[in-house]
Amino acid sequence: MRADFDALAAIGATPAGGVSRPTFGDAHLAARAWFLERARAYGLATRVDAAGNHSAILTAGGPTLLLGSHLDSVPDGGRFDGALGVVAALHVLVALRGSELRCALEAIDFTDEEGTLVGLLGSEALAGTLRPGSLAAPRGGRERLLDGLARAGLREERLPEARRDPASLAGYLELHVEQGPRLARDGLQIGVVTGIVGARSFSLDFRGEAGHGGTTPMDARRDAGLAAAAFAVAANELVLRDFPDCVATVGDLRLEPGAFNVVPGAARLSLEFRSADSALLDALESALSDRALVEADRHGVTVEIEPVGRWEPTELDHDLQAAVERAASALGLRSRRLPSGAGHDAQALAAVTRSAMIFVPSDGGVSHDTREHTSWEACVAGANVLLGTALELAR
Repeated sequence: MRADFDALAAIGATPAGGVSRPTFGDAHLAARAWFLERARAYGLATRVDAAGNHSAILTAGGPTLLLGSHLDSVPDGGRFDGALGVVAALHVLVALRGSELRCALEAIDFTDEEGTLVGLLGSEALAGTLRPGSLAAPRGGRERLLDGLARAGLREERLPEARRDPASLAGYLELHVEQGPRLARDGLQIGVVTGIVGARSFSLDFRGEAGHGGTTPMDARRDAGLAAAAFAVAANELVLRDFPDCVATVGDLRLEPGAFNVVPGAARLSLEFRSADSALLDALESALSDRALVEADRHGVTVEIEPVGRWEPTELDHDLQAAVERAASALGLRSRRLPSGAGHDAQALAAVTRSAMIFVPSDGGVSHDTREHTSWEACVAGANVLLGTALELAR
């Protein structure tokens, strides 16, 4: 497993020690080809569905227990996010070859979990919950989505064909690094995930009037960049003050025309906010939208607010949480139940089959960064809990 993990980490490796495998980029496509090659080398069957989900399969009678995560990454991300779950799932299948099982096991690499194009594209397609609106106005842009699908040999109109009949599924298990500091801080080895936060993302387009940076008086400007920046600051203050159980991020801000000596006539920013409470998400969406309108009016510009992603808070299966705890206890590992502040494919699968997640510690709580690290001992512990849980369910 370590050899496979290191080989995978070399695909799309960055000089700082992380990986960069955005969906359908060269490195991502190479990683997926590597995954299928390794599965075949272990004597496993393979498949690629209409949404580009890549699978290794240990065939048996009965329904299918899915195990997996994703091989795509954020730009300049870490080696463990997603990849650990896929490699561990593959090696659970390898370990159980020849075992008496009452269901098939499938190690799956889901398409576009990170949202380079849409977000949870593959898992939502498999669950049958991929919305037309997500494809019409995707987070990464419509043209980028179509180009990516073409690169991967996929067709938009065939994405719904990836849907699985819920009756064909025995459940879904996902091993993942925590991406936060709680397990490492408290000296725990396994996190049993109780639920996953909901998230909403928007694109805000501020429009003002470009002007000469030297001759346009300060009090006569309609500066779209200033309005966008003021909104970013106000959004941070609003969440800290009124929504302490939520988080909000302005992750991208672009100015046009983008020159030293030109007052920005346009500014486009990306906004995402998260909470485990749907009512709080509704209230925060309303408050942030109102704030954007206020800042636009204050700076003499207009703003258009476009939704580009929506994921509801998700509760994971209680019985599977207990099974994860039993597997951890059998190995003498200390565990705790905790929610996930990051989105995962499990939240899509939970809509159609019982689902669970296993967390292992993230050193320093760092993720989505080249400094992301989890000790190999912790990785093996998580893989063994995944194996124990899968074995209980499959028998």
